[in-house]
Amino acid sequence: MTTRRIFRITGRDSRDFLQGLVTNDVGKLAQGLVYAALLTPQGKYIADFFLAPDAPDDAVLLDVAAPLADDLLKRLRMYKLRADVDIAESGLNLQRGTGPAPAGAWPDPRHEALGWRAYSAAPESDDGSDWDAIRVAHCIPESGIELTPDSYILEAGFDRLNGVDFRKGCYVGQEVTARMRHKTELRKGFVRVRVEGDAGPGAGITSGGKPAGTLHTRAGDTAIAYLRFDRAGGDMQAGDATLRRI
Repeated sequence: MTTRRIFRITGRDSRDFLQGLVTNDVGKLAQGLVYAALLTPQGKYIADFFLAPDAPDDAVLLDVAAPLADDLLKRLRMYKLRADVDIAESGLNLQRGTGPAPAGAWPDPRHEALGWRAYSAAPESDDGSDWDAIRVAHCIPESGIELTPDSYILEAGFDRLNGVDFRKGCYVGQEVTARMRHKTELRKGFVRVRVEGDAGPGAGITSGGKPAGTLHTRAGDTAIAYLRFDRAGGDMQAGDATLRRI
């Protein structure tokens, strides 16, 4: 099953076009993969993706979760206007793993534990790594699971995941994101919790009988949870389980 779609972005204005839209600095493509997101003008998440340099014509590959691809493509084309930019299916697929990296692979920029990513015409594949366990161990949110349209990227930890650049200048949603970074203290966000008992993804979390958040990906006795920080102290409950922030 194909879980990712890979687009190829070409044209004289392609990199300037992306630079004015996405949360990270497109200039970092000189060093390899760039993790970034497209936001609404109100600073809310639309899609996260990887950008990769594609020689020889200075093109850019865009690697996005398949369920988000059509909406992302529509929005990018809406912003294109008269810019010399073309966005098309690349015919490539994702390969990834945590073992020895093949030739042409790039390190996943979010965290070294996520290994490498590569793109080729071969069918999509990975090396069987337990991706959920890795993500939970390092509190790394995933498209369509933790990352949803009501998310703010700083609550999702994009700054520690190398997904946002605060020095690059304007992009869509930049003003709200910068204000959250510099003028407010985050009141909610994704954290790791220890879980004792039976509770699965989507379970509501309470603290002292008050709503405190939602349980997301679980791996063994640990999980990613979205919590209100003012209610995240001490024991919390989700279904029949007891939770504690790690």
